[in-house]
Amino acid sequence: MPPMKKTNYKPNKDHEYLARLQAYYAEHRVIPSYAHLMEILGFASKSAIKKVLERLEAAGMLERTPYGDWAPTDLFFERAIANHPVPAGTPVPVSDEPCEKVMLDRFLIEKPSQTVLVRVKGDSMINAGIHHGDLAVVERCCHANPGDLVVAIVDDEFTLKTLGCDQEGFHLIPANPHYPIIRPQGKLEIFGVVVGLVRKYL
Repeated sequence: MPPMKKTNYKPNKDHEYLARLQAYYAEHRVIPSYAHLMEILGFASKSAIKKVLERLEAAGMLERTPYGDWAPTDLFFERAIANHPVPAGTPVPVSDEPCEKVMLDRFLIEKPSQTVLVRVKGDSMINAGIHHGDLAVVERCCHANPGDLVVAIVDDEFTLKTLGCDQEGFHLIPANPHYPIIRPQGKLEIFGVVVGLVRKYL
């Protein structure tokens, strides 16, 4: 990323403009034209839009492509983290302190070229907090340690379980008492290790 320019970034209004731009991008996956931005941001001139975009560029939110188009940077996708953990019991006062920010893709994935998302099917890992329909973030590798959550290949079928090991060798442990431990009769192949989980409630 090029060095930051000196900027006249206006936190209050530009934060609002950025939020509208992020909402548009989330739906359409493109930065709109100047004419469309005039409507979205409520400006009467393209020169005013240009100044807003340049301030967002200087703040590191946008950048120019080699073809001169506007494109979002990594900072554009960052989301605020609450300063204090949210207890599941007694409520705590809300803090007005500035929030740390995180980009979810970068937070969940350390090795993009080796990472895949796997849709979970069934309830064999329910007591490990892994539900049917969840997306498991899986880092591809050939080896894993006992206790790791793994996606393994057993008898040409994929399964997500905890890797175990005892006197009889490696096996796969479910997190639901209604399912048996899997002790492969043949080869047990590790597809990858589960490093994260994604779930939507709506």
